[in-house]
Amino acid sequence: MRVRLVLAAAALLTAAVAPLAHAGGADGHHTADRPAGSHLRDGHLHDSNLRDSRFTDSRFTDGHFTDGLFVDAYGTVADDSTVTLSGTYRCLDDSAGPVFVSSTLVQGDRSTGIGGTRAVCDGHLHTWTNSSVAKDPAYVPGAARVEATLMQLSGTGLPLPRFLATEKADVELR
Repeated sequence: MRVRLVLAAAALLTAAVAPLAHAGGADGHHTADRPAGSHLRDGHLHDSNLRDSRFTDSRFTDGHFTDGLFVDAYGTVADDSTVTLSGTYRCLDDSAGPVFVSSTLVQGDRSTGIGGTRAVCDGHLHTWTNSSVAKDPAYVPGAARVEATLMQLSGTGLPLPRFLATEKADVELR
């Protein structure tokens, strides 16, 4: 019975996470909104000067940086109601289990989860991009709010979420 429960939980988790593993671009990196001064090398986003003001706080500059997450100032709504959100993250360690960047879009009294991206936790800066078709009613260009979370699934048996970083940001949908 216990084995069946674990297998069922694993199947449900796999079914829930697999569609979330969307990242922009074939190499998994979104290029449109990288921090100024950054470049892609060896599949990692690097910003040796940390010129982007989002990365100048103590989380990243004291030599003992922690996990961090940021949301870009705008998102897009396509004609087919596909919403795309993006941002930047950095995480240190995924040895306890996979890490994901999830995002929720809030506009008016409506709130919808907009995909998820598998994170690479190597201490480097990376971009994330989440997309989802959101209809009935569709989101419209204008002011909105994004709630993003850097979350790790860990534990034996049924994995449990551990929240590494969160960010709430006002955005403009275009």
